[in-house]
Amino acid sequence: MAALARWCVQRRLVAVLLWLLAFGGVTAAAVVTGSAYSNDYQVPGTESGRATELLEDGFPGLGGDSGTVVWHTASGTVRAADVEQTMTRTLGEIAELPGVAAVGSPYDKQGAAQISEDGHTAYATVTFDAGAESLDQGEAQAVVSAAKGAETDGLQVELGGSAVGLTESPSGHIAEVVGVAVAAVVLFLAFGSLAASLLPIATALVGVGTAYAGIALLGHAMTVADFAPMLGMLVGLGVGIDYALFIVTRHRRGLKRGLTVDESIANAVATTGRAVVFAGATVCIALLGMLILRLSFLNGVAIAASLTVVLTVAASVTLLPALLSFIGMRALSRRERRRLMEHGPEPELPTGFAARWSAFVERHPKTLGAIALAVITVLALPTLGLRLGTSDQGNNPESATTRQAYDLLADGFGPGVNGPLTLVTEVDGGDDKLALDNLDATLRTTEGVASVTPVTYNAGGDTAYLTVVPASSPQSQQTSDLVDRLRSEVLPRAETGTSLDVRVGGMTAGYDDFADVIVGKLPLFVGVVIGLGCLLLLLAFRSVGIPLKAAAMNVAAVAAAFGVVVAIFQWGWGSELLGLGRAGPIEPFLPVIMVSVLFGLSMDYQVFLVSRMYEEWLETGDNRRAVRIGLAETGRVINSAAVIMISVFLAFVLSGDRVIAMFGIALAAAVALDAFVLRTLLVPALMHMLGGANWWLPRWLDQRMPRISIEPPESRAAHERLAAATDAEVADVLAEEERQRDVRDIAG
Repeated sequence: MAALARWCVQRRLVAVLLWLLAFGGVTAAAVVTGSAYSNDYQVPGTESGRATELLEDGFPGLGGDSGTVVWHTASGTVRAADVEQTMTRTLGEIAELPGVAAVGSPYDKQGAAQISEDGHTAYATVTFDAGAESLDQGEAQAVVSAAKGAETDGLQVELGGSAVGLTESPSGHIAEVVGVAVAAVVLFLAFGSLAASLLPIATALVGVGTAYAGIALLGHAMTVADFAPMLGMLVGLGVGIDYALFIVTRHRRGLKRGLTVDESIANAVATTGRAVVFAGATVCIALLGMLILRLSFLNGVAIAASLTVVLTVAASVTLLPALLSFIGMRALSRRERRRLMEHGPEPELPTGFAARWSAFVERHPKTLGAIALAVITVLALPTLGLRLGTSDQGNNPESATTRQAYDLLADGFGPGVNGPLTLVTEVDGGDDKLALDNLDATLRTTEGVASVTPVTYNAGGDTAYLTVVPASSPQSQQTSDLVDRLRSEVLPRAETGTSLDVRVGGMTAGYDDFADVIVGKLPLFVGVVIGLGCLLLLLAFRSVGIPLKAAAMNVAAVAAAFGVVVAIFQWGWGSELLGLGRAGPIEPFLPVIMVSVLFGLSMDYQVFLVSRMYEEWLETGDNRRAVRIGLAETGRVINSAAVIMISVFLAFVLSGDRVIAMFGIALAAAVALDAFVLRTLLVPALMHMLGGANWWLPRWLDQRMPRISIEPPESRAAHERLAAATDAEVADVLAEEERQRDVRDIAG
């Protein structure tokens, strides 16, 4: 690592130009090729997936995504001649657009049910020739433009459906700008140097920007969700700024100790840079753990987020050293440079609140540990009520056309029309057809069913489908209960004595199946992520206790973060106030992605905190001293890093995207709890109580394990000189009313 840093410093202009060339080249390629994101929730082998396949095979024109064009008139009715003429012409134009397979008008003979009872609202179904995950955004936008062109003062036209939702992707980068601005303020307050505070941001922006464009290219090679770039940017900005912050902090410490600029940079990258690479590796391993689920939808998210982390780590250990060499001693504030010139190099004492807090934790480990545990437990309780599902377009911002279309349909026809269920089956003979006719009547009397369309057969008569409109909204628990009731009770009875095998598909059924698959694989996934994380910590710190505590802390952080998410998004505590729409279920893929990201981020603070403790433990063999010094010397940096990361994550609530807002709030809550409750309170309290057992490792295991080093200790002679200087300094300080105490010499 030191050699890499020296190369970047000696050829700093080359290093910067190489990064700018990579950023410009990848961005240009992404602009030329465009994006190809897709949200494909289909899981092979599920009942809803089989229903979709049957529908595509038997009715080729119906296999694509469907949307709705909804129009409403407050005065008069939609049957008025001028309204009918305008909308008939508009629907005809839409039917001729590329990507549109069919349009079902309410003015056709079969469309009477598409006009509300009061006559003020009507809707047409627009069937595309491909699913939303494969549909070109331009084709969806053309449909929106054509429909909106029919609006007049007395006629409101809105559109709904997944395809139309593609046209409402958040635009602009307000969230990123706000997050970066707050991070800049925190860095300036921490460093007192404008140049030093801007370098971590510049480094993170180059790394994340390159990754953002790279994810756009990745979408052409595999399934990448449309929220993956925002997720990657969210994680990348947070960890990228933090990683650079740790390295700059170590560099500044070296300058204060009298090292030259080049020596200090090389030392910072060789020590803290190792921890950055190790921490980034743990984040990537946790993210890539999603690959074991073998879900194409999540594979793209995992690789996209990992790519962002890899590039931010690479920028931190290559681009940042080059930039640090450009600013030279300006990494220190003017006051610090002046003090260095007047008094010469001085040891940096762990004083202030961090030192006092470290000593306080040492004196009261049991009490503080119990308080921290109680806080985490209370926040984690809502997680027990977690309900997975997918929020519908009724959760979109009120200004969105999809939200207005949803509300118009719900008011005119009932909420279930926004997410009908499709029942599909193969048909073999007259007995099957008779049973289907009887099923129509049975379904109408089933609890939770608002209406049922007549059975429709394909040209060959071997496949049939009918549409069931629930009485509740797509995201409602009642609709999920209806799906279960149809599958377990109603349909099995109707199939008795026939060869029918009716499959339930549709929005809610598909999302419920996706959630069931994820929940079924979640224990394996969590086990693999925890196992790999523990293995890495075992190799790094050569201790059994450190990995086990880290795993427990990570689980606690995840559970508490999910408790916050459930309270806000599922229970609706403040969701409307935050502009995040009504309460609804938690997205089914959120637990997997959040576990990956949170385990990785939690491991970061564990590595930076414990590596300093481990360094002192190797030097002295004194656990109390190691924990005290480790917490005092890293506490301020970890807290500053946490404030930056929390600010970046919370800023993404401004994105206007419910899913991204979920990620932002969950990550911010987890980081806050991890930094201010777990790592600076519960972890050191436990380590004080366990004493030397923290570092225990069976001899036979120690002999067989390979040796790796995260942050190699400095030479013993240097430590002895620093300790001697510190002891002298503390003697003077204690004589002046015990101000600025050195935690190295404070008894617990």
